[in-house]
Amino acid sequence: MMQRTDIKGPEEPAAGTGRRILLTRQMPEPVMQRIRDEMQAWINPEDRQLSPAELQVAVAEHRPNALMVMATDQIDAGFIAAMPSSVRAIATLSVGHEHIDIEAVRAHGLALLHTPDIHSNAVSEMAILLMLCAARRAQEGERMIYEDRWPGWSPTQLLGRDLTGARLGIIGMGRIGRIIAHRARAGFDMRIHYHNRSRLPHDLEQGATYHGTAEDLLAVSDFLILSAPSSPQTRGFLNARTIAHLPEGAVVVNVARGDLIDDDALIAALRSGRIAAAGLDVFNGEPNIHPAYRTLPNVFLQPHQGSSSMETRVRMGHVLLDSVEAFWRGERLNRLI
Repeated sequence: MMQRTDIKGPEEPAAGTGRRILLTRQMPEPVMQRIRDEMQAWINPEDRQLSPAELQVAVAEHRPNALMVMATDQIDAGFIAAMPSSVRAIATLSVGHEHIDIEAVRAHGLALLHTPDIHSNAVSEMAILLMLCAARRAQEGERMIYEDRWPGWSPTQLLGRDLTGARLGIIGMGRIGRIIAHRARAGFDMRIHYHNRSRLPHDLEQGATYHGTAEDLLAVSDFLILSAPSSPQTRGFLNARTIAHLPEGAVVVNVARGDLIDDDALIAALRSGRIAAAGLDVFNGEPNIHPAYRTLPNVFLQPHQGSSSMETRVRMGHVLLDSVEAFWRGERLNRLI
């Protein structure tokens, strides 16, 4: 059973000041210490995902003025309608906001705060890791070592793909996509191609080739990285039809959102060899991912760890707290609505 934990600063704000927060998950200690020092808060004492019903009970009981939620918290219209009137802001520890009903936020006159651009470097590092590990068959090699099945070196063992000089296609050339492009170009001399809602200014392209349609981009993508936000236009983007446009034996990486991929289509392509390998950090239905992924030797999987470095997570926490405090002062900082 969830226990109540009230964490207050040295001086509790006077009633009616409207500066109480509810935090749905534990954060790294530097962020927690700041909350203890500066705020009146209820913090989920169990480091697990609260169900919508549990979160609703906590909000109703503690009547915060701001919610500090995670990308895994589903804040739908029903949840928002049932919140006490004390709640004036929702702050999400994420760049994306597809887990929050935007129209309901607007309709109830709430503020929506987020953490833009803070995790771009960490996520781009994860994209390079996934690309390397998928291309060089890291999961198969790791299993061979840890399961004590390595027979010794041979010239045809676990032959993978070179990144160096290959064509990299990027879907979504925002800040993360541009950092990925820079690192792939500088580190591996990859030739960068991209598709975006609109073409970037010349100085931001840095020599990358723009493709006006996704199909044109896919046709030249030896490696494909998905870094676009989840939206009605991008959900299910990688499916049987679009996979058919990729070169035979392409490598697919996803650091965006799981719903950009049709799992059944990608799994079929991986089984047939139409797609040589995939590196995935995000999934449909997290944490209950498609079970077939665990059976495939040519997939390198990570449990949504793109922004999981200590430095990045602490920065995200502080930026979100800065945004909440700015909201309380009547200022706009990292505010979407």
